[in-house]
Parts: sequence; C-alpha cells; structure tokens
Amino acid sequence: MFQLSDKGRGVRQMFDDIAHRYDLLNRLLSFGIDRRWRRFAVSQLSIPPGGRVLDIATGTCDVALEVAESTDPSVIIVGEDFTQGMLVRGQLKLNVSQHGSRIMLVNAPCEEIPHPDATFDGITIAFGIRNVIDRPAGLKEMFRVLKPGGRAVILEFSSPRSQLFRKLYHFYFQKILPTIGGLLSKRSAYQYLPDSVIEFPSQKKFSQMMGQAGFQRLQYSDQTFGIATVYVGDKPMN
Repeated sequence: MFQLSDKGRGVRQMFDDIAHRYDLLNRLLSFGIDRRWRRFAVSQLSIPPGGRVLDIATGTCDVALEVAESTDPSVIIVGEDFTQGMLVRGQLKLNVSQHGSRIMLVNAPCEEIPHPDATFDGITIAFGIRNVIDRPAGLKEMFRVLKPGGRAVILEFSSPRSQLFRKLYHFYFQKILPTIGGLLSKRSAYQYLPDSVIEFPSQKKFSQMMGQAGFQRLQYSDQTFGIATVYVGDKPMN
C-alpha cells in the first residue's frame, strides 16, 4: 500500500479542509473560465463505445461528468482522488446527475493507482498533477494503466508567457487571492495553491517528464494567454 509522505498527508488534509469551497477556489483561480478549459481538455480524448476512462484527482467530479456528457452511454468513468472529503462532495453531484450511475469513485493517490495494467482507454487529470508529490511515479502509473494506443490529457494551471500579464497574474495570485480566500476559508490553503502553480515546471519541462514516463506524440496548448495548459500524451501501440 502506498505511504504518503508528511507533505502528502499535509496536502490531503488541506484539501479535506477546503473541499466545501473547492469549486469556488477554481473559479477564483481561473477567473471563471475553467469550465471552458475542461471541455477543451475532454475533447482531446477519443473513447470508443464500451470504453473506460480514469479521471485522476477527480475532486468534485467536474471532469468526470464532462467526460460522461461527451461520450457514449456505454463508457464507464472511474473518478479517483486521495482526499475523502473531495469524493464526498463529488458524490453529491453524482447523486443528482443523469450520468451519476456511470461514474465510480475510488479513494487512492496518483502514485499508486489500484487498477491492473492496460485498463483504460483514456486518462484525465485537471488541476491535480501539481499536487502529486512524486510526479514521475504518478506519470508512470498513468502510463501503466493506459491501454496501448490510449491517451492521457492533463489540464494544469501555468504561468503566462507574456511578461506583463505574468506579473499581473502572479500579483493577483500572491496578494489578492489569499486575502479573498482568507475571508472565505483557510488563508493558508489559498496561499499554497497559487504558490504551487508558480513553482510548477515549465510547459517544456513537464512535457519532457511525460516523455520520460513513456508517453509519445506529446503536445501542449495554451489556454487563455497561458493561464492554463492542456498536455496530451499517447501510449504507443507496441
């Protein structure tokens, strides 16, 4: 069984603490356009009827529900998260969704996915890879459980390329957002999350990390001036 580090346990506890405010946090981080990014990310998948999709760091199930909305009714989605509080909030959404019966939730970390090799036709993870403590291990696990020819799509916040826009965005991240977050929830959580975005590897470096895990046909695309990035990688057929 995978053992979380002290840092990992701290991150899990933080997400447990803010689970009831997580959707609001994403809206604040993205200026409210994260839904559009999710739709674009999910559109990069190509899931056959009867296929299976794994949504890692599923949180409150926004991406899992988007996958269900855009795929054949025979497709099964597994939503995985290492934070129990997030899964509880996600299950509330599934209970009132017409797609809820197609989505199963699992409590597990990205570094130890509890599924056999070559299980899934597609994998998604939105705004979660930066919170994976051992990213190389997490990427290798994603590669392992993908079927040959399967695709992983990763949506993550990033630093805008424009120097001026980057300065403005980082000012908002580091000064304004924690203040707003402190009024709504725990200030420390709203400080950690922007900091984790700023410390995340560059687009090129993270794409290289995916390549080192075995993914091929790598590509990434900016979303909204580089506030977020969608990374795509395929598992080769052989």
